[in-house]
Amino acid sequence: MKKLVYLFLLVAQTIFAQAAFQKGNELYKKEQFEEAVVMYEGILKSGQESAELYFNLGNAYYKLHKVAPAVYNYEKALLLHPDDTEIQTNLKFAQKMAIDEIKVVPKVGFSQMLNETLDVFHYDTWAGIATVFSAVFLLFFIGYYFGRTSLMKRLFFVGMIIALLLILLSTVAAFIERNNYKSDRPAIVFAEVVSVKNEPKSTAPDALELHEGTKVYVLETQDNWCKIELTDETQGWIEKTAIKELK
Repeated sequence: MKKLVYLFLLVAQTIFAQAAFQKGNELYKKEQFEEAVVMYEGILKSGQESAELYFNLGNAYYKLHKVAPAVYNYEKALLLHPDDTEIQTNLKFAQKMAIDEIKVVPKVGFSQMLNETLDVFHYDTWAGIATVFSAVFLLFFIGYYFGRTSLMKRLFFVGMIIALLLILLSTVAAFIERNNYKSDRPAIVFAEVVSVKNEPKSTAPDALELHEGTKVYVLETQDNWCKIELTDETQGWIEKTAIKELK
């Protein structure tokens, strides 16, 4: 009985989310952007999320010239669909509204080269690749088992070894990418202006000043403070309430 009730609530919630999403899209087309935001945010509060929902919400905030929410929602959409070029393009437009221009310091070394190689695919994609090669391995095994000549058996055996190596490589890649994803803590500055301190206390000297819409990376948390790093490798402490983490 409980399962039926849960299923009914899930179906009802999904139907509500779809109706609200369509209503939000209609409001957006009518350029009623604030009303569209209310509809989209309501869907998120109900527990439903999707890349398309975050993307449309980002568009609505962009039209309202609200930098931080626009950047935040585009970034959320990109986490769900990292290869979507339309999301990437709109994110760049939203980032241009931000005041801070933080340089990106290129990282070098073997570990960075490895990470860039692994970043070609999401960890779910790497896991999918491992599954495909598992099926290929099985086919080669069947061919090896039923092979009638020694040449066929050798060929299928070599294919099995190659497929096994590719399974191991893609599995390791998926594992590393997942760990990187979990350890990575990006956040967006929501405060209009905020001082980044040298120490986690309000009386500490200012290291720099940041404005809304800037992306930072959280390194650690201490009470009401977060230690952050920028893309230019500058570090400092910022009040937790001034930022909103993406994960």
